[in-house]
Amino acid sequence: MPHLTEFFENVQLPTMPDVARELVATMQDDDIPFEKVRSAIARDPALTAKLIRLANSARFGLQRQVASLDDALTLVGLNQVRTLALAASTAGMFKDMPGVDADAFWKESMATAGYAQWLARTLGSDVQQSWLAGFLVRIGELIIAQKAPEQIPAIEQLPHHAGGRWEREKLLLGFTEAQVTAELARRWRFPETIVRALETAEDPVAATPFCRLGGIVHVAMLLAEIGLEEPMSPEETIASLPQEIRQALQLDSAWLVTHLPPVADFVDVPIR
Repeated sequence: MPHLTEFFENVQLPTMPDVARELVATMQDDDIPFEKVRSAIARDPALTAKLIRLANSARFGLQRQVASLDDALTLVGLNQVRTLALAASTAGMFKDMPGVDADAFWKESMATAGYAQWLARTLGSDVQQSWLAGFLVRIGELIIAQKAPEQIPAIEQLPHHAGGRWEREKLLLGFTEAQVTAELARRWRFPETIVRALETAEDPVAATPFCRLGGIVHVAMLLAEIGLEEPMSPEETIASLPQEIRQALQLDSAWLVTHLPPVADFVDVPIR
């Protein structure tokens, strides 16, 4: 995508912290490297404190209080803690950008991640990669705000109808924030499965072969936007999702209507 390559010229990308770099490297291992993950996180006291706070959120419904990193790893699980640590590290790399409502931005990122994980669990896909891809997908807008701040008012114009932001980005720039995030993830050496999911999330049905994780992220993004910006009944929400993506993912619409979680389930604790 030549336009995207040109876009990244002279962009000052944030430096990935050592802890995030180490955690990304562990995602390439077939076996879960417990001690590598634990030691990487433990070297960052601020990140450890943030993970303990996240682990104690209502989202995890734990029977007892998490008081330490070891508690979090035991009670929440190594994969989930690693995913949360990567998300928190990534969020910490970016400063607030003029024209982008920071609170709304990170709340939507958390909601997209939550819906992506829920869909992945429903479909038997990788729940941690789905959560992380869902969380990352909007990061590209912060790069757009740095490189082309004059476009942000048009991209962020109200009302925020589901899917409208990506449509405006495609029209104004020739690509979406998801594709910007994909290029960033590629440069940061994230797993190729996450890079491809982000790359195809805007139109997963057009990808050959169909990218299931891209489809999950696409649907999760729409569910998050609807839940936060234009709440509807579960029936209306599921009916508004593109039929071709529902078919490609083999989603049971009646089951989704019955089990659709409220967006509030995913935004109880801020990641920053």
